[in-house]
Amino acid sequence: IAADCGGGGSPLGPTPPMWYHRDLSRAAAEELLARSGRDGSFLVRDSESVNGAYALCVLFQKHVHTYRILPDEEGFLAVQTSQGVQPKRFKTLPELVSLYLQPSQGLVTTLLYPVDREETAVLDDRDYSDGEDEKPPLPPRSASTSTSSAPETPTESAPAANGLSTISHEYLKGSYALDLEAVKQGASSLPHLNKTLVSSCKRLNGEVDKVLSGLEILSKVFDQQSAFMVSKMIQQSVNQGGDQELENLVTKLAILKDLLSSIEKKVNANAHLALDVKLDVYLAELTKIGKSQKYTLSVDVEGGRLVVMKKVKDNQEDWNTFTHDKIRQLIKSQRVQNKLGIVFEKEKDKSQRKDFIFASAKKREAFCQLLQLMKNKHSNQDEPDMISIFIGTWNMGSVPAPKSVASWVLCRGLGKTLDEMAVTIPHDLYVFGTQENSVCDREWVETLRAVLKDQTELDYKPNKSFIVLCLFYICFDGCLGNKGAVGVSFMFNGTSFGFVNCHLTSGNEKIARRNQNYLDILRLLSLGDKQLGSFDISLRFTHLFWLGDLNYRLDMDIQEILNYINRKEFEPLLKVDQLNLEREKNKVFLRFAEEDISFPPTYRYERGSRDTYVWQKQKATGMRTNVPSWCDRILWKSYPETHIVCNSYGCTDDLVTSDHSPVFATFEVGVTSQFVSKKGLPKSSEQAYIEFESIEAIVKTASRTKFFIEFYSTCLEEFKKSYENDSQNSDNVNFLRVGWSNKQLTTLKPLLSEIEYLQDQHLLLTVKSVDGYESYGECVLALKSMIGSTAQQFHTYLSHRGEETGNIRGSMRVRVPAERMGTRERLYGKAAVGVWMQAAIKKLNCCCVSLLQALWGSSSSSLSVGESSVGEWLQRLGLEKYEQGLLHNGWDDLEFLSDITEEDLEEAGVLDPAHKQILLESLRQQQQK
Repeated sequence: IAADCGGGGSPLGPTPPMWYHRDLSRAAAEELLARSGRDGSFLVRDSESVNGAYALCVLFQKHVHTYRILPDEEGFLAVQTSQGVQPKRFKTLPELVSLYLQPSQGLVTTLLYPVDREETAVLDDRDYSDGEDEKPPLPPRSASTSTSSAPETPTESAPAANGLSTISHEYLKGSYALDLEAVKQGASSLPHLNKTLVSSCKRLNGEVDKVLSGLEILSKVFDQQSAFMVSKMIQQSVNQGGDQELENLVTKLAILKDLLSSIEKKVNANAHLALDVKLDVYLAELTKIGKSQKYTLSVDVEGGRLVVMKKVKDNQEDWNTFTHDKIRQLIKSQRVQNKLGIVFEKEKDKSQRKDFIFASAKKREAFCQLLQLMKNKHSNQDEPDMISIFIGTWNMGSVPAPKSVASWVLCRGLGKTLDEMAVTIPHDLYVFGTQENSVCDREWVETLRAVLKDQTELDYKPNKSFIVLCLFYICFDGCLGNKGAVGVSFMFNGTSFGFVNCHLTSGNEKIARRNQNYLDILRLLSLGDKQLGSFDISLRFTHLFWLGDLNYRLDMDIQEILNYINRKEFEPLLKVDQLNLEREKNKVFLRFAEEDISFPPTYRYERGSRDTYVWQKQKATGMRTNVPSWCDRILWKSYPETHIVCNSYGCTDDLVTSDHSPVFATFEVGVTSQFVSKKGLPKSSEQAYIEFESIEAIVKTASRTKFFIEFYSTCLEEFKKSYENDSQNSDNVNFLRVGWSNKQLTTLKPLLSEIEYLQDQHLLLTVKSVDGYESYGECVLALKSMIGSTAQQFHTYLSHRGEETGNIRGSMRVRVPAERMGTRERLYGKAAVGVWMQAAIKKLNCCCVSLLQALWGSSSSSLSVGESSVGEWLQRLGLEKYEQGLLHNGWDDLEFLSDITEEDLEEAGVLDPAHKQILLESLRQQQQK
């Protein structure tokens, strides 16, 4: 018998046996068996790899052995056997297990001790409005979006199936005879059968109407011509009935197919267009920046120019004008948040870098947005390198929103907000997620559309620019259940995006259930490329954003919480935030990121005010406490070596209709092109290769099966597999070390061989068992760092179903032929590399100066060649006390100290004349070298 991992959903007899654990994960099954500790302990679970199959898991000598149970075409069950061995077939799972309770049946041991599942009471989790107000579920909305949805827990399909089965049986037992008699008497129709079919399709009819309503919104955005037809169909669906109902349903389904195709074509046709950005800005007063406020930067968006103006003697001005094509890259300082380096093109293949100190980090970001807007507007490229995304989440509390939600859209309020000069610069993508939204879809979309048009002068009309403004309306409310999630995903040129909006279980004490909600959504939400079924949704997208009312609370006494909030001291509260604590334990949102929170808890306010938290509610069971908490959050997870920066994260303070405050965040995201090779398909001599020297993985498992690796990527024509591992050992019963040498690993051939294309690609790996095809861990690798003539090392973690399951490391290289090495400039790409290179050079210089001083010593008072930081220079001069002042004023790089003046030193806190003289003399000596 071949050992394996298996499946789910076959005859279980009248009552599911207690040793059947439904969709229990492989890792959890191994933990249960290890806890039992006795050879012969067993359980059965659903397969993770094959729908409709099972996995029989058996403990023997501290190792878990897994056997696949597969249904055949006739529905009989059998344990998968080795080739040539006749399987034994059974009608039900209990019958199959009863055979292997007997000795010598081919398993590693006899089944002796069943491990029962833990039955938990099914609780009604419809805690309306988070348990404060006893509200009924929201009424069905008049329209809904065509997005994926996942319930809080897996729902059984049996009741629906039984309902249809009952209707069919009733017809066959009773009305069938009446139809038969009518036919004998010459009738040309079967009225009772028609009635039965109408009843059976009633649910389908409702679903079609929901899809139509969602398409009506999309058609207004992308296909105005079809919008009238959709509206007409919706009206017909309201008025239809009687004998024509089935005929109308068939007609609607046919038209839906054509309509979906039409809208898709319109979206693709408009994908390279964008909205007319009417922004004529000459920001002479945007910032006065630079050393001692000497420079003024002005951005002329329409003219495509940047003017750098410098004040000289006698109030005269000297300025340089740089056209958009002369701005090569932006380098944002990580240490000094208001410092920006701009690299200008001077002559061919020559560049000059200037660094500027802005009044604040907000001013720097506003300037960068304007510069990006200018470059996008005048660029000759077909596609952008970077886009700006707005994301908002709001639990609306089942109450209509006020007439204007401008503060939400413009990121005005509390926390990390945008600079006032940048708030009206339109974003390229707007994502709104709401919970407990009682407003119908069409009305809500029109509200948001009107706000965007009023505040940014943008409307849904494609035009000359090359970015499409997309409004994704993600809403979840009572029409789909009390808690759960919806999602949307798409490709923007060569970059995949996913967005999940969720509403998790409420209640201070229900942490475990919230964690399970998250894991269920991660596994069950149908989103993204279906070929990536082995990967949960956190690995299916270049960028995944997760927003919503997550409902995690603060574990602290209410009075202490209120005192900290009154003093605006949020750090102690964030240390007891349940979401932060669970993330630290790797229970949820593994490797997700969240911007620092600098705004007060967004729940639970008194409606009509933002001055008072309402934290007590008298209920029949007693007084209920809901402490102020950061329930409403926005997190994200991106592939390695991609560009993403969160520029704002906060909440409004003027929208008071709900007991939650709306939360907003904005992001600067690098995107890749839909690359088209200018040289055509590569010849054999110009083919790029992805080659592996070796791979080693440590997986969390008590199994001792063999493994192989599957490789997925958009740069591959199809997924590829390695051979099984050729080395295997274990120092711990719960972990297994497996290795693949070069001969076991396949060489991968990318579709295109250009380095510019390959630098943007990622490789997804999943480690699977040979005998069961179940995944034991997945990961993603960036090809960018692997490009070169020599092999590069990689090391990353493995995860499965949202949990960390081990790690993987190895050696690989991406070999690119010389003919395919050309690249183009990217505004954001080199900025990221620039920051990394600066850090690497500083580290190298630090090593060099230590070596030189060890050999020769150092007594010069000038700037030493090897000194890698301002701090080291000051320390050598014995003036390290001035380091903080210089860094605060932006003097964090030795390269620019030659420009410093006495006035600059005084502003940095160097007031002693003797100390000023020492510093200036040191710099002067360095200039003379």
